[in-house]
Amino acid sequence: MTDLQDLYQELILDHGRRPRNFGALSGTSRSAEGYNPLCGDKVKVYVKMDGDTVKDISFEGAGCAISTASASIMTEILKGKTRTEAEELFQTFHELVTGQKAQLQAPELGKLAVFSGVSEFPIRVKCATLAWHTLRAALNDADEVISTE
Repeated sequence: MTDLQDLYQELILDHGRRPRNFGALSGTSRSAEGYNPLCGDKVKVYVKMDGDTVKDISFEGAGCAISTASASIMTEILKGKTRTEAEELFQTFHELVTGQKAQLQAPELGKLAVFSGVSEFPIRVKCATLAWHTLRAALNDADEVISTE
């Protein structure tokens, strides 16, 4: 493993063990629940909007290290972003983890770049994107539980 791969693995494990912005968020504008029936990951995303901007965001649930780390890093990155910016990040992140772009150079991804190796393990893509699909549902005020199937 290269030093960069070691660093990426360490960051995922750190966020998986000690997730940031974990727990219910009071006074939220929107929330949604997501479920990955393949591996049992569950997540609920809470979003507090200020107009078109994500003022605060948190999540709770249970899942594998990749699922939890993805949700944790997502909440860190999205605070202060507009809905449009959140959607653009979702698209870029999805392209990264599905391998749609071989060399994705997207500085706005920041820590999310650690998930670049997920594309080599297609079964893990749903783990990495569960929180993002759930976020999208929350922003669209969807009532149904989001499933990766």
